[in-house]
Amino acid sequence: MDYCLLLPFTLGISLLWPCFMATEISQTEEVKHPVDSHLRVKRGWMWNQFFVPEEMNKTNYHIGQLRSDLDNGNNSFQYKLLGAGAGSIFVIDERTGDIFAVQKLDREERSLYTLRAQVIDSTTGRAVEPESEFVIRVSDINDNEPKFLDEPYEAIVPEMSPEGTLVIQVTANDADDPSSGNNARLLYSLLQGQPYFSIEPTTGIIRTSSKMDRELQDEYWVIIQAKDMLGQPGGLSGTTSVLIKLSDVNDNKPIFKESFYRLTVSEAAPTGTSIGKIMAYDNDIGENAEMDYSIEDDSQTFDIITNNETQEGIVILKKKVDFEHQNDYRIRANVKNRHVDKQLLKYHEEASSTLIKVQVEDEDEPPVFLLPYYLFEVFEGGPQGSFVGTVSATDPDQRNSPIRYSITRSKMFSIDDNGTIITTNALDREINAWYNLSITATEKYNVQQISAVPVYVQVLNINDHAPEFSEYYDTYVCENADPGQVIQTISAVDRDESIEDHHFYFNLSVEDTKNSSFIIMDNQDNTAVILTNRTGFSLQEEPVFYISVLIADNGSPSLTSTNTLTIHVCDCDDYGSTQTCRNKDRMLSMGFRTEVVLAFGFIFLILGLKQRRKQTLFPAKSEDFRENIFRYDDEGGGEEDTEAFDVVELRSSALMRERKVQKTATAEIRRLYRQSLQVGPDSAIFRKFILEKLEEANTDPCAPPFDSLQTYAFEGTGSLAGSLSSLGSAASDQEEYYDYLNELGPRFKRLACMFGSATQSYN
Repeated sequence: MDYCLLLPFTLGISLLWPCFMATEISQTEEVKHPVDSHLRVKRGWMWNQFFVPEEMNKTNYHIGQLRSDLDNGNNSFQYKLLGAGAGSIFVIDERTGDIFAVQKLDREERSLYTLRAQVIDSTTGRAVEPESEFVIRVSDINDNEPKFLDEPYEAIVPEMSPEGTLVIQVTANDADDPSSGNNARLLYSLLQGQPYFSIEPTTGIIRTSSKMDRELQDEYWVIIQAKDMLGQPGGLSGTTSVLIKLSDVNDNKPIFKESFYRLTVSEAAPTGTSIGKIMAYDNDIGENAEMDYSIEDDSQTFDIITNNETQEGIVILKKKVDFEHQNDYRIRANVKNRHVDKQLLKYHEEASSTLIKVQVEDEDEPPVFLLPYYLFEVFEGGPQGSFVGTVSATDPDQRNSPIRYSITRSKMFSIDDNGTIITTNALDREINAWYNLSITATEKYNVQQISAVPVYVQVLNINDHAPEFSEYYDTYVCENADPGQVIQTISAVDRDESIEDHHFYFNLSVEDTKNSSFIIMDNQDNTAVILTNRTGFSLQEEPVFYISVLIADNGSPSLTSTNTLTIHVCDCDDYGSTQTCRNKDRMLSMGFRTEVVLAFGFIFLILGLKQRRKQTLFPAKSEDFRENIFRYDDEGGGEEDTEAFDVVELRSSALMRERKVQKTATAEIRRLYRQSLQVGPDSAIFRKFILEKLEEANTDPCAPPFDSLQTYAFEGTGSLAGSLSSLGSAASDQEEYYDYLNELGPRFKRLACMFGSATQSYN
């Protein structure tokens, strides 16, 4: 069996190839086709590949012919086409075996079709030969232009980059068959962007071709063309645009556009005050435009800082200015970039500068003291008007206003208009050793301008206080004390301040030295000891001794004081200890405090009763009487109760109970006291005492008209102190004397002196 293939050329000229007879060829044998294709014999079939140009506009384009060597032309064979595209894209003439393409083919969609051919005997309906495969290839034509798939393109390159700096690479793609001639071989060219950029033709790499300044132009649009067929005429092309931006480098230094600035500042402005702004301009951007300002010659009065947001220079006051001292300043400010690369230092060799003139404005300032504070010294005890010191303040302004001085809240000092401070009262260092004053200076022309200065006055000491006992001494001597026995150690204090250490001298008075039963020994260490000068002391005959101790200081002049030391004779125990006497006196002193409290309460009670008795029982007739309700919670015992209180007495404003004339309190208390020492509480004297007090309460018009309970602290026999009750001490209109207290013994001696003198003073 043999097949004859009729293959056309790509230019549309058909050539009928001769048939190859291969009936006896082995399956493994291979035969070369005259048109660069392979013929392979398989079971009597010989198949090949067909080439069909793409984009053929002719319908029923004849591709080739299949024919069996058994076909003798009697039309008994029928050819069939099987596989992808059979019947839809490719059709076959069943009688002649001619293959046709009925649709336009596109290689970019599909470049290869694999089909199967079969020959059937139409009389028997059976296959003459087994199926055989063959291939139809779509040959390429240049029907696709290059396309840039990564659009849009954008690149950044630093300004002033040297020639040949890589910018970006662009790539185009051609859908044609790269193995089919030059259909997909591209060349790149630059349509727009010269003379700043260039492009490599085969790689599409864009490079700089000259230095560019961002401050002149910061971006460029470059148009690139890609053309197939190696750029030959008739080739297809595609274009794209590339946006190239120039990034900034610090190739510009900041420059002041103003060569002179004029600023003003008030002399009253505090340090740190912003007095004005200056501005330099930099054509660079970002951190390349960040700048620092400075002042030449390191000014002590002004400084300049940078506002990082606005890049302005802020001039601030570094030190207070004084119009009267200097009213204008001239300073020069420089500016430079903060970040400069080493390779760009050549652009920043000389810094830009500007001149600033600062005018100081005059202000009405408060007075100024010559010193920040004053310290004066003055001796204590000086007369009123003693000189302390002088302060001085002046008006710093040109008009030089007079100054008025005053002292804030001081009763001890005053100041005149000349600033002289004097005392208004005598000073005592022991009361106050230091005075902290505040002196105020006020301008007479403008009283709102005030300033103050602290003044410290130290009061110097003079020896105006004599030394005295450092404490109260409770001294005891035993009845059987031996001569030379130490009974007390004494010391002294002096409220004066001494330049040297205090030194005190102790002596007895002249009288005590001659007649005293005690002597004193100075220890020369500001202490002295009291010693007995004889033996045998009697508690009954002379229970207390009073000696006068002279204490002198080492001041200039020396002062001496007389101090009384009280020595009690004590019935000591077997060990010669005076602790028992001390404990008794401690208890007695506590009792005495109670006696004093009761005595003063008793005196105030007497005075209150006297004042009350001077008033009438009821208001005067001239007073306006209205309906008054008197309520008494007094419950009687019925008609048989004849002891009840008679309320009728209250209705009479003129009737008053007759007051019983009492005996003098002095004689009554004295008599009852003496009798109470001999009898007990059950005696007739005690009952008489109670009855008398009951009678006094019943006849007293000031007594309340209700039942009351009165207690009387009556102390019976056996008490050495006697009764302390105030019963029988009711006030009378007569004068009362308390001299009888002297008769109650030594323990009432101090109370007798107190009440006796108090009564005399009151009378």
